[in-house]
Amino acid sequence: MGNGSKQVTPPTPPASEAFDSTGSGSGTNSGSGSSSGTSAGHRVTPAAAPMSSAAPVALRIPAIKVDTPLLGLGLDRDGSLDVPPTGVRNVAGWYKDGPSPGAKGSAIIAGHVDNARGPAVFYKLGTLRKGQRIEVARADGRTAVFSVDALEVYENADFPERKVYGSTDRPELRVITCGGGFSKKTGYKGNVVAYAHLTGVK
Repeated sequence: MGNGSKQVTPPTPPASEAFDSTGSGSGTNSGSGSSSGTSAGHRVTPAAAPMSSAAPVALRIPAIKVDTPLLGLGLDRDGSLDVPPTGVRNVAGWYKDGPSPGAKGSAIIAGHVDNARGPAVFYKLGTLRKGQRIEVARADGRTAVFSVDALEVYENADFPERKVYGSTDRPELRVITCGGGFSKKTGYKGNVVAYAHLTGVK
């Protein structure tokens, strides 16, 4: 989800922002929902009740100054998640055949880290920290508010599809972009994934 513009080097999240060694963190590493500060000393925020299904229309991540419209995405012929148009820097997409953000299950949002002109919508995704806020405005006029549980980096060959895309028993969100190093021959070597759970509705 990026073209690898050689003028930019997107930040990579530190190991301290990943899930703990037991693989947990969903619900236990969640934070206060604050859009400022670090993950140190953040308190657990209980999960909110699931919302009804409604298409998302915009995504806001205050801590990294993201405010972008959302397009519907499907699957490519090889079964992989489609990506937003590469020529538009400030746009992301959600997997329209999966749960909508705020509904029960894992909602998927993806966007480019860069393009040929420089940084794109999720260039700073790797600087997010546990407990920071992600907001998704929906077509029903409500906004689903999520708290970041963890950020992890995966090599392409080791991408944990079940962990990222698998069903969950509460409303969760995955925000995905490219990362994990860059090769001039093949592009980005992996992905950065932010995991979050629903903590409120406004």
